Amino acid sequence: MKNKNIGLVIGLIIIGVLGFFATNLVRNRGKSDTELLEFSIKDTTSIDKIKITEPSGLNVELLGKDGVWTDSEGDCIIQEPIHIMMETFKNIQFKGYVPEQSRKNIIKLMTSMHTKVEIFQNGKWSKTWYVGFSTQDHYGTYMLLETPDEKSDLPVIMKVKGLNGIIDPRFFADKRKWKCTKIFGLSSDEIAQVDVRFYDLPERSFSVSKNKAHYLVKQNGKRLSSLDTSMAIQYLSNYRKIHFEVANFELNKKQEDSLKRTRPFGKLMVKEVSGKATTLKMYRMPVTDKTMNDFGDSVSYNPDRFWCELPSGELVKCQYFVFNPLLMGHIYFAKKPE
Repeated sequence: MKNKNIGLVIGLIIIGVLGFFATNLVRNRGKSDTELLEFSIKDTTSIDKIKITEPSGLNVELLGKDGVWTDSEGDCIIQEPIHIMMETFKNIQFKGYVPEQSRKNIIKLMTSMHTKVEIFQNGKWSKTWYVGFSTQDHYGTYMLLETPDEKSDLPVIMKVKGLNGIIDPRFFADKRKWKCTKIFGLSSDEIAQVDVRFYDLPERSFSVSKNKAHYLVKQNGKRLSSLDTSMAIQYLSNYRKIHFEVANFELNKKQEDSLKRTRPFGKLMVKEVSGKATTLKMYRMPVTDKTMNDFGDSVSYNPDRFWCELPSGELVKCQYFVFNPLLMGHIYFAKKPE
């Protein structure tokens, strides 16, 4: 009888221990599964750093402070993609599991075809998204999640709430795509002098200088005999919002160097009241087939766009439509020189 009681006690203990481990296993497994689906970040205002690494190894680090984002060097970046990413962080949601028959292939592809997005909140790393490729219907994206406590090894299908479309184009590391397009953002009061030189049409060269309320305009080095001050003010006001169109994605380094060795068609120099000086060199953009300009003349260059060399030496693509108000001084200052 005594032995039976001892056996019963031992049996109950074993059952209790197994029950404890089983309960914890279920609890931990459920917790893990839940955590590895929690991609979203409700409080996106707490995000202050994002690191993006593309499959090629290209990477960028973005820093946020008081709602303004810069690159790791503190330089200006365009803000719209940041807003799109924040929307994605907040509204990402689970769409479905990867079908069992496809898991092996998806996992293999995800190993080499993913963009790594590291998210930091209040100075600390909180989550990493591994953003893969889209599903066949393009309504979902294969993704993996890593947190300080867990790392998933099984991709799931995610989507952005309220939107149909793929997620991966929202995250890119090419610094050229992040670069601010602004060249000038000056009021007329901030400008001390502008000098525009044309090497193919020197008679179109002109300069505008200002000393307090006094303006001086020269055409091809000769001072205008009379000047409508309002036209000088109107001309200088054009510098308030000048952007280039897009960074250089066409010319390689050798082609860039070759272009820079040619003579630019013009040079634009702006000196600010603060003493800062900006010089832009402008080059024609050749075209394979001859085309027509706005006057109906046949030209061998792009009549809508040109290459501009920034003070940093970087080449960017600009539109004549944007720059003509800065370059066509003969329209603002029609008086002939003395």
